[in-house]
Parts: sequence; C-alpha cells; structure tokens
Amino acid sequence: MSASLLASVSEGAGVWPLIAVVTVFILAIFVGLEVISKVPQVLHTPLMSATNAIHGVILVGALLILAKAESTLMLVIGTVAVFFGTMNVVGGYVVTDRMLEMFKPRKKEGGK
Repeated sequence: MSASLLASVSEGAGVWPLIAVVTVFILAIFVGLEVISKVPQVLHTPLMSATNAIHGVILVGALLILAKAESTLMLVIGTVAVFFGTMNVVGGYVVTDRMLEMFKPRKKEGGK
C-alpha cells in the first residue's frame, strides 16, 4: 500500500482505493492457494522458505511508508507491516537453515 493511498484513505478521499487494495489482496490469496495446491508436497518447505525470505521487499516498503508517516493510521499500518515483514524474513531464514541442516552428513558415533 503506497503512502499516497494511505493518505487519501485517511483524509476521507473515498473508500474506492481501499476496496481496490482489498480486492487485490483477496485475489492474491486465491492465486497463492492455487499455486500451493499445484506444487508437490516435497517442494513446500523450500517454496515457503524462499517466499518468506523474499518478504524483505515488503519490509523495505513498510520502512519507507513508516518513514513518511504523517498520520496515526499510517504510523500504525507501517508499524504492523514492519513487524510482520520482519517475522516473515526471520522465519524464512530459520526454516531454510533447518532445511539445509537435513542435507549435511551426520557424524557417526564412536569417532569414525
């Protein structure tokens, strides 16, 4: 959500931009469900970890919105976006790290 969109919604410019954003969000949910249902279960973990790490883009956008916050609504939405973006990025790296640990050779007990 861009800063100008948030400003127009908070200034009472109308609800149509908000409805458009909600519509895009709902369509993204359906596209995401469709993509996940088509990917084999073996690839769910790498796909999830990669998409969570890509959320760094959302984190940067949220920080930009937060830096230009002029109203309380923009400040709250920016803070929530930074929080959830950070959770996704950290979660993506943690899941990727755990996944890569599974492919490392295990040490045998007894020294050999």
